[in-house]
Amino acid sequence: MSRAGSTMPPFARRRVARTRCARTSSSTRPSARARNRAGSAKPMTALVGLDVGTTGVAAVALAPDGSVLARAERSYPLSTPRAGWSEQDPEDWWVAAESALEEVSSGRDVAGIGLSGQMHGLVALDASDRVLRPAVLWNDQRTGAECAEIERIVGLERLIGLTGNRALPGFTAPKLLWLRTHEPETFARIARICLPKDYVRLRLTGSWASDVADASGTLLLDVEQRRWSEAVLDALELPSVWLPPVLESPAVSGTTTAGVPVAAGAGDCAAAALGVGVDRRGPASVVLGTSGVVFAALPGYRPEERARVHVFCHAVPGAWHAMGVMLSAAGSLQWLHDTVARDVS
Repeated sequence: MSRAGSTMPPFARRRVARTRCARTSSSTRPSARARNRAGSAKPMTALVGLDVGTTGVAAVALAPDGSVLARAERSYPLSTPRAGWSEQDPEDWWVAAESALEEVSSGRDVAGIGLSGQMHGLVALDASDRVLRPAVLWNDQRTGAECAEIERIVGLERLIGLTGNRALPGFTAPKLLWLRTHEPETFARIARICLPKDYVRLRLTGSWASDVADASGTLLLDVEQRRWSEAVLDALELPSVWLPPVLESPAVSGTTTAGVPVAAGAGDCAAAALGVGVDRRGPASVVLGTSGVVFAALPGYRPEERARVHVFCHAVPGAWHAMGVMLSAAGSLQWLHDTVARDVS
């Protein structure tokens, strides 16, 4: 695996390639009139969004007025080595993301890139930013014992007060405890960790960062204070140096080698809700994908006392949201179709 940030982004590569062609194709040079027309044409400005999903990446290029200029999707496999386990190779995310970004940016002046993606997944990196093992995903269910351990060590009431949630198998913190117990050699080599979209950010920009909305799903963030929780980290004996800086979603987290700014972005749920207008108290959204999500903004940080719904930082700076989630929504319909009605289209 190449070191993070070492791959030239497609925008940079394409511009270099066009320049070289122009310098070496003198035998087919256009007329002066054609050269003047070509010289006066400017690439269309585009704002690019990239979502690192569970089944694939989706990229979109938008004009400044919001109209869609281009879309691209790339798929990748999901591994289930044991019942209840769910893993992916982070390299697959990067290869797919690079290809999709190249397609939607072709011939356009990319002014900025925003990231979203599947939440909670654990990407463990060594001191050279090499991936130590396949990423453990949000829908992985192996960490029941670790969840009980977290609630016992931290205390359920205290955990809910700090993180807005109780310990659930999908969250990131239980995955770290599972690695410590079941893969101690891997655990001992961890230098830092990141979430799925943040691994793509690392490869795209060389910047190690996350956003408060996505970080809320780790069970390691003080959600009210919008920073990593030293209390939870100390209780679980996890080093804070493993965790990236957390930013508000609109903040610039880094740039590509071509100088394109990349926003901190958000986890997919907060990004989707923001996209349909749930940026304030009142509106709510329902999203049915692999999972099902009901999402509403909150007037402040107000964790539900029994954590029957998640409370996370919103992608809107200084705001929070509540969210109810079913791990299998449209996925259940697909299972039903494949099980009892495979021949029905």
